[in-house]
Amino acid sequence: MLVRGLPLRSVLVKGCQPLLSAPQEGPGNPRMPTGEGARISTRMPRPFSEIPSPGDNGWLNLYHFWREKGSQNLHYHQVQNFQKYGPIYREKLGNMESVFIIDPEDVALLFKFEGSTPERYCIPPWVAYHQHYQRPIGVLFKKSGAWKKDRLALNQEVMTPDAMKNFIPLLDTVSQDFISILHRRIKQQGSGKFSGDISDDLFRFAFESITNVIFGERLGMLEEIVDPEAQRFIDAVYQMFQTSVPMLMLPPGLFRLFRTKTWRDHVAAWDVIFSKAEKYTQNFYLDLRQKRDFNNYPGVLYSLLGNNKLLFEDVKANITEMLAGGVDTTSMTLQWHLYEMARSLRVQEMLREEVLAARRQAGEDMSRMLQLHPISVTLQRYLPNDLVLQDYMIPAKTLVQVAVYAMGQDPTFFLNPGKFDPTRWLGKNKDLIHFRNLGFGWGIRQCVGRRIAELEMTLFLIHILENFRVEIQHLNDVGTTFNLILMPNQPIFFTFRPFTQDPPKA
Repeated sequence: MLVRGLPLRSVLVKGCQPLLSAPQEGPGNPRMPTGEGARISTRMPRPFSEIPSPGDNGWLNLYHFWREKGSQNLHYHQVQNFQKYGPIYREKLGNMESVFIIDPEDVALLFKFEGSTPERYCIPPWVAYHQHYQRPIGVLFKKSGAWKKDRLALNQEVMTPDAMKNFIPLLDTVSQDFISILHRRIKQQGSGKFSGDISDDLFRFAFESITNVIFGERLGMLEEIVDPEAQRFIDAVYQMFQTSVPMLMLPPGLFRLFRTKTWRDHVAAWDVIFSKAEKYTQNFYLDLRQKRDFNNYPGVLYSLLGNNKLLFEDVKANITEMLAGGVDTTSMTLQWHLYEMARSLRVQEMLREEVLAARRQAGEDMSRMLQLHPISVTLQRYLPNDLVLQDYMIPAKTLVQVAVYAMGQDPTFFLNPGKFDPTRWLGKNKDLIHFRNLGFGWGIRQCVGRRIAELEMTLFLIHILENFRVEIQHLNDVGTTFNLILMPNQPIFFTFRPFTQDPPKA
């Protein structure tokens, strides 16, 4: 079988230190840097107000932010701020204030003291939609005990080694079908190669993959004729992300009050997401109830219903969130991955040799690419207690954001940060990779679909490397734009040259 020998343990795990158990916390007992590698300071912490900042007038800051087109360039805005203010700064945009950090040692402290039920930043327009239309919520929005109950149930089905083994055949068949599509297009073009923009194909690949894992059945997104209803779901997810950005810094209620086009399009996108997810879940649920014996793993939905740990409404809410979160994020990551391999043919050949010999290094390749092109610009946590970072006292309930993109571009933390070098993650010096690889988050509130995404992308890249040499038509740098996730600012046209003219047998 193709995936025989594929390591299921990602290098992302190897690249991070385990969390230490936190001591007793409480009011008036701020967390101080302690332990190996911490910066011990005998000085009294400086007050929150002294943290470097562009000023406390949030609306004036927001005006300048808009003038500089910061909404589309949020990641570059943060890079500039760290260059100006140093490793920590606070910024107030509108009525939203955050502290931003970049140093891996500070990140380690943040996650060390995140608490047993970490609270992350929720996208305001998403919250506004769910509250106004009384939509059910899953782990993406839940907090405290309700979040923990759902998350523990989901972890058992999507994060364990046994779950990974179940996912391999489901994801591998989708990857093989994608390879067949490329071979077919090469024959159609008649030039011994295929050149074009495959971004839409990657969206469909990602949706077919996540639905196959969740429902245990294919939707046919890689067929010649695609189900228009399934395509509507993909388009709605893209529109949901796109319309979120204008409502990040202003209260979404204002957009709803004046029924702006942004709000109406956002609502329409979520309506499609919920209606299609509800339809898929109900239909597959009815099919599963009529079956008693399964020759193959029947999917995450069946497993969640079978363990009886969540109510059906909670299952549906979490399935909806996993479907919505498993399309654009994965497809964009793969597109960036192909882009970096196409620009670095020497590295691509090295990876191909490794894959053909032992299929070992795709995980390290993923780590490197996520440093260059993380899908999320920041990771966020609300502090459960006071915490001292960089000798500043950060009060409890403050939103602290880890600038993942800015860290990946900083030569202080990555030698030659712009160089595509997967081997940097293979070093034995843990200090060089300690809390630097955060593409999927960290700790107990890391991305719930992490294992699915890692396996999906690793299998995809193994098949690509075994079958094609990937090139890019224009070597000019492709920039990034912030669309809630980081996306290319222009279409990327790839060229796929096969090693064999015959498509591989499934």
